[in-house]
Amino acid sequence: MRGGSVAVVGGSIAGCAFASAAVRAGAGEVVVLERTGGRLADRGVGLCVHDDRAAELTAAGALPPGIPAHRLERRRWVVRDASAGAGGRLIWEQPFPFHSYHWGLLWRGLREAVPGAVDYRQGVAVEAVGADADKVGVRFSGGGAERFDLVVGADGYRSVVREAVSPGASPDYAGYVCWRGNFDAGLLEGPAGAGSHPRAVTTVCFPGGSCVIYRIPGPEGLRVNWVLYAAPPAGAGLRFDDPTSFPPGALGEELAGHLRALLEREFPEYWGRALALTAPGDTFVQPIYDLVTEPAAAGRLLLAGDAASVVRPHNTSGAAKALQDATAFGAAWGRAGSWEELVAGYQAARGGAGRDLVALARRLGRAQVERTPEWARMSPDDVARWWEGQLAGAPGIGGQAMSS
Repeated sequence: MRGGSVAVVGGSIAGCAFASAAVRAGAGEVVVLERTGGRLADRGVGLCVHDDRAAELTAAGALPPGIPAHRLERRRWVVRDASAGAGGRLIWEQPFPFHSYHWGLLWRGLREAVPGAVDYRQGVAVEAVGADADKVGVRFSGGGAERFDLVVGADGYRSVVREAVSPGASPDYAGYVCWRGNFDAGLLEGPAGAGSHPRAVTTVCFPGGSCVIYRIPGPEGLRVNWVLYAAPPAGAGLRFDDPTSFPPGALGEELAGHLRALLEREFPEYWGRALALTAPGDTFVQPIYDLVTEPAAAGRLLLAGDAASVVRPHNTSGAAKALQDATAFGAAWGRAGSWEELVAGYQAARGGAGRDLVALARRLGRAQVERTPEWARMSPDDVARWWEGQLAGAPGIGGQAMSS
């Protein structure tokens, strides 16, 4: 099948990957419609991709070569214990075969790989989509509309396209949030033992939450990325019934004060001091949601990445899944003789891809935030058994291998 017009709603990681896949597959016209008018590359959030997923995606052409990445090797779980030193007491250590990325640098690499034939438009907000017998209409918030043969929803948590595929489907708030931040890795120089090893991920464990800390490549050298999961302050009156976040520099004193209290009360001295050095402009809060959309495709509409399934970040699978979605899209196109066959092939390959990921991430969230164990009383063997209980037969975190 050659030719035809494809609109990709959303121009971040999933959107860029789908635009490239559509051109490679033979689309005649590809248009990306990105709501944001500024530089997406300025986003500084860190993420990780499992080594096996990265190899698979690189071989498929979905992960372009040359994107800065930082190799990680092991994950160290620690608790606050004054008698063990400033870095805390190690309760367990496990292999961690991942590479970390800076969101903006990953997006930039994917954006640069998008073929020049793609019409990538920024500052264009899509208000609604609607399909008829042979086309999909896209209506813009500022007025006007266009029609395409196929529309891909890569527009994230608050997907407009999702509403057309699965009316009423909306992410559910999990009951807790994550504070996120990053800072210059040079600030970690100092006597913290193996806790500051550049290839190590440190997970600080405390009652009612946990925090994951690791290095990522930055535009000007290594940075430290951290994600702290805990319930928001009681009685704060925060509403999370609609997917949202508090952007960098806009936490407010209540959320910022709660973060300071957690660092002072629950963290080993070394890590509490280090994370407290994060600039307000590099700190934000992301409420945690999850959602499985059934189906992931209908008519001439496809859902990709977070628009298709919202997975709690504990699973470390978001970027890999988005790129796998794009890979499956290209493969389905190659086997299809019509738009209907393309949509059916994508649904068959990816319709259930988010279900197991969401279920695992919910178990991880319950065990690491909502119903935390008595970490300080656990031996390494206890923690290993607890971890296997969370996995419940899953091979591990980082996403699943794509079926052939």
